Amino acid sequence: MSWLSQNYEKVALGGAAVAALGLAYLGWSKLNAVEEDFATSLRGAGNNKTAVDGADLIPKARQSMALDRTWSQAVDGERPVDLFTGITLFISSTNPEKAIDLRKDASLHPPIPNAWWIENRIDPGYADSPRQDPDADGFSNAEEFDAKTDPNNKDSIPPLIAKLRFVKDESLAWVIRPGFGSEGKFPFNYEDSKAGKNKVSPAEMIAPGGLFFATPPMQNRFKLIGSETRKELNKKINIEMEVTIVRIEDQRPNKKGTIYELPSPLPEDRKSDHIQYDRTAVFSLEALGMEGREFKIEENTAFALPPENPNKNYLLKKVATDAIVIEYPAADGSRKSIEIKKGQLPNLNG
Repeated sequence: MSWLSQNYEKVALGGAAVAALGLAYLGWSKLNAVEEDFATSLRGAGNNKTAVDGADLIPKARQSMALDRTWSQAVDGERPVDLFTGITLFISSTNPEKAIDLRKDASLHPPIPNAWWIENRIDPGYADSPRQDPDADGFSNAEEFDAKTDPNNKDSIPPLIAKLRFVKDESLAWVIRPGFGSEGKFPFNYEDSKAGKNKVSPAEMIAPGGLFFATPPMQNRFKLIGSETRKELNKKINIEMEVTIVRIEDQRPNKKGTIYELPSPLPEDRKSDHIQYDRTAVFSLEALGMEGREFKIEENTAFALPPENPNKNYLLKKVATDAIVIEYPAADGSRKSIEIKKGQLPNLNG
C-alpha cells in the first residue's frame, strides 16, 4: 500500500488548511483595496465597531416616532381655545381687488359689528354666517348677538320662548245636560267629541254639594252647587217663561272654580248652545336638540321650558284653533304675554 493511501486523511486536512489561508489573504487584500479606493475607514474608534455618521441619533429618532402626536382641541373651561394665530384676510364681493380690514371697515353683516366676530372667534366670511350656529344650541349667531349671549357656549342661550312653536290645537268639545230635577236634586248626561259618555240616572240624582260622575271619562269632575228659578225669554214662542237654572262647578285642576249655568231640562236641540271645551295646545321647542319633538299643555296650566325643567315659570293663558297666548318671564324680571300663531314662532320684536 502506498504512503498516500495510508495518510489520505492527513493530506486532505493539510490541503484544507492551505485553502483557508489563501482565502483569508484574498479577503485582506480586497479590504485594503476598498480603503485605498474610497478613502474611508470601516472601523470605529474605541470598540473597533463599524462607524456610521449620525448613528447616535437613531435611538432618539425612534423614541420621537413612538410619541403620541395627536392634536386635540384646547379648552378654557367649556370654551374652545384657538391655538393658532394669524391674520385672516377678506375681500369685498363687489371689489375682489380690495382687502377688507375687519377692525376699520364697515360691518360685513349689519347690524353685527365686525368686532363681534373677532371677539367670539367666528369666521364672518360666509354669506350665511349670521344664520350659522357654532354651539348647536338652536340659536343662530344673529339671535345670540341680539340677546347678548355667548355663541360658543350651548349653556348661554337667548330666552327659550323665542323657539316655542305652536303646532296645533287639540281640544275636546263636551256638553252636560241636566234632566228634570226634584227637591233640588238632578240627573245628568255627558257626551264629548271623542265619543266619551257619562250618566247619572233619575234614580241616582245628585244633591247640592255632591260630586259626579262615578266613572271615567269625567269621574268626580263636577260638583252640583245648587239651582234657582229665573224668568227667560223663550225665543221660539217669544214669551218670557220661568226656567230652572242648575249651577255646577268644574273640579279639574286647571279649571277649578269655573261655574257653568245650565237650564233644566236641557233639550237635545239646545245642547249646542252650551258646548264647553277642554283646550290643549301642542308645542315643539325648536332648540336644544328638541326640534320636532312635540309636547302638550292644557289651557290655564303652568309649564317649563324645556319641558323637563322643574321651574314652571310659563303659563298657557289661552288656547284657540288659530293662536295661543302665553305669559312668560321677561329679561327685566317682569312678566309679559305674547300671542303665537298656529304653525309659527313668536315675534318677540313685534
